[in-house]
Amino acid sequence: MKRKDRKKRIKEIRIGNTALWAILLMFLTTVLTSTAQTLYKLGIADLHFNIISIITNWPIILGLCIYAIGAGIMIIALKGGEVSVLYPIIATSYLWVSIISMIFFKEPMNALKWSGIATIMIGVSLIGLGSRKKTKLGGVI
Repeated sequence: MKRKDRKKRIKEIRIGNTALWAILLMFLTTVLTSTAQTLYKLGIADLHFNIISIITNWPIILGLCIYAIGAGIMIIALKGGEVSVLYPIIATSYLWVSIISMIFFKEPMNALKWSGIATIMIGVSLIGLGSRKKTKLGGVI
């Protein structure tokens, strides 16, 4: 399959009334905003509440830029489908932040925290499944 055909096919795939590309962009948004939040955490270590400290704190400045890019991508993604399907994907940030926190900050994760994240992931999946089109007979396609 040619690359152009694959791109066209991805643009055409829909889950209910929501385009696959919009869903993928929302996942990218969560990765970017989680990265930005990690940079905020790194920048706090050297933060003093004066203007020079704030404007020279590169982790925080970079985090703000990445967060802005994520917001722009989210706006584009929202054009591709239902807000009720796309916005809950933001909840996957809990997964990314937990993984990043374990790696970079050596924060512990216990069974209760993982259970909470699993519950969130199940909830996001159920919202996605609930968005599928229904037939006249009430079945899901």
